[in-house]
Amino acid sequence: MARQLTVIAIMKAKKGSEEELGNRLKALVEPSRSEAGCINYDCHQDQENPGEWVMYENWKDRSDLDHHFTMPYHIKFIADLPDLIEGEIEMHYLDMRSQFAR
Repeated sequence: MARQLTVIAIMKAKKGSEEELGNRLKALVEPSRSEAGCINYDCHQDQENPGEWVMYENWKDRSDLDHHFTMPYHIKFIADLPDLIEGEIEMHYLDMRSQFAR
């Protein structure tokens, strides 16, 4: 049985790349939201550390996320990341354990 998957991805921009990283992340929002398995896909910037960007995503199931990772615009974004971020993306894959809000 398929389970909804929540993804939180945290990235820290290299000094001087804060705005560029944010622009690239925001450019992913609309095409990602148009994918069949996407429930929501949102871009956030840390209030106290503007170089830290967080993507909050919900997918109908893991196979939808796996498909998202094969999209050409996502592959291009990942290929460009070494020039934009410090270190690696911090990825969290979460299963909801509470009831859905009504």
